[in-house]
Amino acid sequence: MSSVQTTSPETRHPVRDTPLLVALDVDGTLLLHDGSVSPRVLEVVRQLEALPHVTVVVATGRSTVATLPVLEQFDLMTPGRPVVCSNGAVTVEVDPTADGGFGLVDVVTFDPAPAVSLIHRELPEALVAVEEIGVGFKVSTPFPDGELWGEETVVPMEELLADPVTRVTIRDPSSTPEEFSALVERMGLHGVSYAVGWSAWLDLAPEGVSKASALEQVRRRLDVEPYRTVAVGDQRNDIEMLTWAACSYAMGQAPAEVVEAADRMTGTVEEDGLVDALEQVLAELA
Repeated sequence: MSSVQTTSPETRHPVRDTPLLVALDVDGTLLLHDGSVSPRVLEVVRQLEALPHVTVVVATGRSTVATLPVLEQFDLMTPGRPVVCSNGAVTVEVDPTADGGFGLVDVVTFDPAPAVSLIHRELPEALVAVEEIGVGFKVSTPFPDGELWGEETVVPMEELLADPVTRVTIRDPSSTPEEFSALVERMGLHGVSYAVGWSAWLDLAPEGVSKASALEQVRRRLDVEPYRTVAVGDQRNDIEMLTWAACSYAMGQAPAEVVEAADRMTGTVEEDGLVDALEQVLAELA
């Protein structure tokens, strides 16, 4: 992780040499939809991270197990780097000496039983998974290949709902994203935060928890001023983050409500939209 620049007062720029936090989503932003990395995206992230007053913070819905390989791809596995996982319910710091490569900073849990029971009554065939930090997921039924990272352990529904958890994922392979979104809206879930993904996929998190809530805590720990925050994302679970940042970009493939939440719109992930966004950051802010 970059350290704060120690420029003398005489040569220090009044804005650009002060700490800058750049929060980046993973899937559809840093990574292409097939999980690969564009060389141009890799290069611009490295340029930004090379600046001593800039801290790049990955903020994702992925679990820690699924996130750390992304950090390795971008050479971001530097000790002490904060990483926001599980849509804000889990914040870790990179620690190459620790088991799993990270140390826990903050974990927020909730009782999954009321919301999951309500959803299960409406969608009895839906797949349910609860996250095990650093391990994988406990699941009601195996998920389609490639959708969950880490170990999958099939357990009875009673065990899934027995203890407080950081995140619950609901997957309904028989529904379209539109049908699933409409059903979730009709149910009126209470006591949780939720985000509907690109498919018939629902993530439940503790109420009030989002990427933004976790990033605010990171910002304070790094002593970054609120006006020196940037965020880039592409999905509904990025809306709070994009609103939180002083300067935010929606990727070109983002749904309309995500674009509306952002200050600016860049190209799609296939067009290396993150490159255009971060080149603007380099020119204007960094």
